[in-house]
Amino acid sequence: MNDAALDDDLLDDSLAEPGEVGLVEPRDFVSPEPFACDDGRVLPGFTLRYETYGRLNPAGDNAVLVCHALSGDHHCAGIHSLADRKPGWWNNLIGPGKAVDTNALFVVCANVLGGCQGSTGPLSPDPATGRPYGLAFPAVTIRDMVRSQKRLLDHLGVKKLRCALGGSMGGMQALQWGIEYPDFCEKILSMATTAREGAQAIAFNEVGRQAILQDPEWNQGNYPRGGGPRVGLAIARMMAHITYLSDASMDRKFGRRTVKERPPAADAPSTAPAPAAFDVNFEVQSYLRYQGQSFINRFDANTYLYITRAIDGFDLAASYGGTLEAAFAPVRAETLVVGFTSDWLFPPEQNRAIVLALQRAGKHASYAELATDLGHDSFLLESPELYALVSAFLNRRG
Repeated sequence: MNDAALDDDLLDDSLAEPGEVGLVEPRDFVSPEPFACDDGRVLPGFTLRYETYGRLNPAGDNAVLVCHALSGDHHCAGIHSLADRKPGWWNNLIGPGKAVDTNALFVVCANVLGGCQGSTGPLSPDPATGRPYGLAFPAVTIRDMVRSQKRLLDHLGVKKLRCALGGSMGGMQALQWGIEYPDFCEKILSMATTAREGAQAIAFNEVGRQAILQDPEWNQGNYPRGGGPRVGLAIARMMAHITYLSDASMDRKFGRRTVKERPPAADAPSTAPAPAAFDVNFEVQSYLRYQGQSFINRFDANTYLYITRAIDGFDLAASYGGTLEAAFAPVRAETLVVGFTSDWLFPPEQNRAIVLALQRAGKHASYAELATDLGHDSFLLESPELYALVSAFLNRRG
């Protein structure tokens, strides 16, 4: 298989002058019907917080579902107010004239079931007790996330999904969409993903979970909103963030540059003061501490436990007859998988294996591999080559 693996027209990068989606407002979809999760437990109903960009056409068939990664959410494009310092996490890809062109497409992105940004998850009140679910929340799976998203799309009037699109955990959801709803999903675009994690990725997730579980403030998952194992969650984020980068990108950005002593951030979690010898000496230390502190202000520790467990449990071959070919038997969607050469969390060979299995199963699937030294997060960063691939794939019909 040619690693370019795309027709010449897929490499046409002639995009319109891009614009912005501008001010956007999140909405809540409330599903009152019971929802049976894969672990056998039943939610009496659920809420998904979501955003949309562009307009659904009269036929209801121009929708693109953007699926987010572990630490993402529903806000993938635009701004919520003029005071926002940053736009949505995939704003470089989504908007008028951009790769995911909202002039032609109706884009939907929802915070996953089990999330903590407005969707029902461990932080949500359990109707039976009035207290947060905590560890009483069902052990949600990637399949549960996709099935809940289908209810949202039905509510929005989507009759056929042009494409399920995502990177990392979002790519897992996109693959699951093709299996679960083969007649509904026309295209799949998965980036920097895997059909099942390797032992190293599971090990990194376990270290992060243990940092949370061993924090005395975790209290078996019973903690107040805004409280809990903030130190453990910050450490989990710091460790995970390293896996999203690459040695080359970190060395280029930080090297061994040192920083002057600086006072602790006002929102830093309370910990015992470290000896001066173990304070911040290098810029990379300062960067990781910033990542940890910013993360604990927007994410929930129990949610981190649940979602990393869902990622670890995602194993398409084991779930569908023992082989990837069997798992992909229902798929009818045209599929594009994009790997990145410097991604050592979900390396190119894991992305390529998905396409090879799809092709062996007789499906229309292509693989593209982009040379980059930016690591796993390459799919989120500026890349004209990636934009051209995405745009051509979404626009090609028939």
